[in-house]
Amino acid sequence: MNPLAVQLNQSIQTNNEHVYDMLSQLGKEIYFPKEGILSQSAEAGKLAKKYNATIGIATEAGGPMHLNVIHEKLAAFNPKDLYPYAPPAGKPELRTAWREKMLKENPSLHNKSFGNPIVTNALTHGLSIVADLFADEGDAVIYPDKNWENYELTFGIRRHARLVNFPLFTEQMTFNSQGLRDALLAQKDAGKAIVILNFPNNPTGYTPGAREGEEIVAAVREAAEAGIHVVVVTDDAYFGLFFEDSLQESLFGKLASIHPRVLAVKVDGATKEEYVWGFRVGFITYASDSSEVLSALEQKTLGIIRATISSGPHPSQTFVLEALKSPEFEQQKAEKFAVMKGRANTVKKLLDSGKYDDAWDYYPFNSGYFMCLKLKTVHAEALRIHLLQQYGVGTIALGEHDLRVAFSCIEEDSLEDLYNLIYQGVQDLLKA
Repeated sequence: MNPLAVQLNQSIQTNNEHVYDMLSQLGKEIYFPKEGILSQSAEAGKLAKKYNATIGIATEAGGPMHLNVIHEKLAAFNPKDLYPYAPPAGKPELRTAWREKMLKENPSLHNKSFGNPIVTNALTHGLSIVADLFADEGDAVIYPDKNWENYELTFGIRRHARLVNFPLFTEQMTFNSQGLRDALLAQKDAGKAIVILNFPNNPTGYTPGAREGEEIVAAVREAAEAGIHVVVVTDDAYFGLFFEDSLQESLFGKLASIHPRVLAVKVDGATKEEYVWGFRVGFITYASDSSEVLSALEQKTLGIIRATISSGPHPSQTFVLEALKSPEFEQQKAEKFAVMKGRANTVKKLLDSGKYDDAWDYYPFNSGYFMCLKLKTVHAEALRIHLLQQYGVGTIALGEHDLRVAFSCIEEDSLEDLYNLIYQGVQDLLKA
């Protein structure tokens, strides 16, 4: 094993042996080179005042070389903030700004010890980093039965982890904290589990209430007290889009440092929060009472980044940073939030009108981009295909009876027509 990896492992073991036990074999072996091209280039950037012949970019007239056909569209930005490689951890100013944003929006993070967010190539990349660092073949990865299908690829296919699902909802249609608890405690012999908490949930658009949140934290703490090492990941892709009386912040703050056997990891990003899906700017953040553990995890994360994408795109990081710094940012974001909330409220009003009750129920939703219908009389896939072919309406079929509808991409005044067409599609299939 490389001496740098050994040094990082020793630092983690010394300060929290439980976190060391959570690492996958890859997680134990990975490190960020301190004597490679990047570190030497960084040193030269500070000291090579005459000639800097280190990093593989081209320069011209004291700045990065670029084509005018590209820069004429980006002339509002300094070429140095667009064309050179961004650091593997991301632009330092962006990391600082995102951390300040996290503290502002998550009061429970105050007085908690957590690291500086590391820039990822959006949330999927952040989740894949978690998988690489912590998931070995056969390790349990626990998440609800209603979930984003990419978890299976990221943890199951890529890392051969053992996927453990539990029902998202109880019979009372609240978050199934007991199901989470049971799934966790079932890993006692294995001694390790990775938990993924995705709120607002994709596909249902559900965020638990405060009491449910406390039950989730209690379940994780109980597992840790039973001797299970728990990596608990908050997949906060749709963070901030809370339309009703639910949790209004990430559970990351509540989970941070609740037990030495619990490592809280937050994966979030500008992707959906700031409506910049194609920019691919996300973040991964670790919580620990030990600064040494945080530093070692950051170095290992940078090793994964260096070994896969090297670094994230510089222009989109600059764009997001400039937006966060703008005095108009909060107002514009509030305006978009109002649009999204209006759509969610309209959908709920339509569904509660009674006109569709013979065709479906719906799962609770109070946040995010989506809601999910529970079809009573037809199969979801048959309805999906029929809607697409006969009415030009696209939806997502999940299992036999669940149909996901993204109200996020439908204008509010078109929502009634959309649900009327879905209802008509059900009637068509019943008559066929």
